[in-house]
Amino acid sequence: MSTSFDDADYPAYTMGRAADMIGVTPAFLRSIGAAGLIEPERSLGGHRRYSRHQLQLAVRVRQMLDEGLLLTAACRIVTLEDRLAAAHRHILELGGTITEGEIASQPTKTSAA
Repeated sequence: MSTSFDDADYPAYTMGRAADMIGVTPAFLRSIGAAGLIEPERSLGGHRRYSRHQLQLAVRVRQMLDEGLLLTAACRIVTLEDRLAAAHRHILELGGTITEGEIASQPTKTSAA
């Protein structure tokens, strides 16, 4: 039996708790929401609620900002990484395979032309 505890997309965390969990400020969470990376659910009282998946995306953006990327660039990259990972999961669910060179978390090799 699956519960909301098992669901990575369940909006379980308030803004303050979410910010504490990943070591950022509430303003940072609002900024990545404004940039379009995540759209938190709202409680009946209008408070933002974040899922584990959204917090994982936020952590990845924070890492990229620490490496010197701009917020818009980091959000775009994280969005594309997340979509690619979802596509890979879908391929596997359909019975397909993914070769080592196609794994989203591994950088591709480039060659000089």
